[in-house]
Amino acid sequence: MKVLVIGSGAREHAMALAVSGSRNVDTVFVAPGNGGTALMGGKVANVPLKASDLEGLLHFVEKNGIDLTVVGPEHPLELGIVDLFRSAGKKIIGPTQAAARLESSKAFAKEFMQRNGIPTAAYHHFTDISAADAYIEKAASTGTFPLVIKASGLCAGKGVFIAMNAEEAHAATSDLFEERIFGAAADEVIIEEFLHGEEASVFLLTDGTSYRLFLPAQDHKRIGDGDTGKNTGGMGAYAPAPLVTPEVMKKVEERIIGPTLHGMAEEGNHYTGFLYVGLMIDKGEPSVVEYNARLGDPETQVVLPLLKSDFVSALSACFDGSLAGTPFEMHAGKSASTVVISSGGYPDHYENGKEISIDEAVASMPECMVFHAGTSLQDERLVTAGGRVFSVTALGDTLRESIDRAYRAVGKISFEGAYCRKDIGAKAL
Repeated sequence: MKVLVIGSGAREHAMALAVSGSRNVDTVFVAPGNGGTALMGGKVANVPLKASDLEGLLHFVEKNGIDLTVVGPEHPLELGIVDLFRSAGKKIIGPTQAAARLESSKAFAKEFMQRNGIPTAAYHHFTDISAADAYIEKAASTGTFPLVIKASGLCAGKGVFIAMNAEEAHAATSDLFEERIFGAAADEVIIEEFLHGEEASVFLLTDGTSYRLFLPAQDHKRIGDGDTGKNTGGMGAYAPAPLVTPEVMKKVEERIIGPTLHGMAEEGNHYTGFLYVGLMIDKGEPSVVEYNARLGDPETQVVLPLLKSDFVSALSACFDGSLAGTPFEMHAGKSASTVVISSGGYPDHYENGKEISIDEAVASMPECMVFHAGTSLQDERLVTAGGRVFSVTALGDTLRESIDRAYRAVGKISFEGAYCRKDIGAKAL
């Protein structure tokens, strides 16, 4: 069996590893991949095609007899890659362009949740700065702060501002509407109430009717220790997250996952593929912060290594509509942690091309995996090529063991300006 994984980050490196481990797979292509997937060798090879080159990817699939395509990032889903591949009779995992609006349009997602009674923050929707700023002034007069201000479109996890007062809120709307720091993604802006509690990530694979749950995880979005500083694409994660107790998960399934899949089907947007539900949990009560139409990054790097069952068998069953009868077992009693190593200056300005040194001892460290996020090979040298450079994952019989192992491996990777948070998983301990 030949499988194509689309994407270039640590998430796709983790996917390629999980796919290549399937007993049914002979060859894995990653488009475009990164330095890490290039170094996997064996049955894994990179393909120099961008994730946004839908026609080029389809041509590659047809020419090379690819049996299954798995989409990693959100952008090709927004562009309609699933619709294109399905119309050509090709097997692909992901939601259609219309269904992917759960992620690509926060305005659509909020309206959908409101229609279907799914718990989420109260919100208002704006398409111009004057109306948004008038709402901010009204909120200031009634003491309604903090507020959460979001670009409706795709911003790689960075289009969210938490405004503690009117001054910060006006600065956010100016950045979005006038400075256009996220371009057309901020043609629509959501201002919503601030939800109290703690965040968690729940991931599932669904054929539109049945679904199977991965272990719940917790991401660390802020750049600095103690959840300080700017939002990033994620600086680390761990799973399972003890915050998501069996009682909480039952509420998530009954109040959120079930109504989401049912509502999408009822509205003609039958949802298949991966679904991420970003939660805020306050005193055991879950609310939806956002949806993603794919697996998260860096959470994929902890939830996939904890999957005991054959990943590709589950993906095939997802496409065929037979997921209910397919094994989907996790490694019992195991924990996983991942620590992101970023370029100095991320998430703002940073420099690429820094030569990377990885101690050979990392390869023999127990249950450790180094997933490349922003690397490339230049003249056989491994160099940095992104803000987030590595996602270093380790498993353990306890969360503490997995954290300690991950940080020991992090200490054996170096390049100029390398930075990581030192408190990944600390809140769970």
